[in-house]
Amino acid sequence: MSWLDDEVNRIAASDDLHISPFRDDGVTYGTPTWIWSVVVDGDLYVCAYNGQASRWYKSAMGQKAGRIQVAGMNKNVRFEPVDGVINDAIDAAYRAKYASSRYLASMIGDRARSAIVRILPQD
Repeated sequence: MSWLDDEVNRIAASDDLHISPFRDDGVTYGTPTWIWSVVVDGDLYVCAYNGQASRWYKSAMGQKAGRIQVAGMNKNVRFEPVDGVINDAIDAAYRAKYASSRYLASMIGDRARSAIVRILPQD
C-alpha cells in the first residue's frame, strides 16, 4: 500500500510527525516521539537523530509496525530500514525542508544516516 496524494502532500508540508512503534508486546504503542520527516518520490522517510541507538528506532526495526500522528491524521504504519543511493535524495530533502535548523548537520550526518526508515501506510 502507498500513501494517497492528499496524505503525502499534507505530511510533506507538516513539521509535526510523532512516531510510536509498537512496544515489545507487539500490541501497545510506544510513547509518541516527535521527529523530522521528509517525502521523496511519494515515500515518507524519517531518521533517528541518535542513530541506531535510538529507542524508537530499535522498536521500529524490531516490531516493524506502529502508528504515526501527523497533519491531523493517525495512521497505522509499517517501518522498513533504508540504505543505498536513496540516502542522497533523503539528505537533499532534509536540507531543503530544515535549512534554517542548527540540527541539520546532525540529521544528515553518519549517525542519523545509519538509521533511516521508510514509513508505509498499513490501512
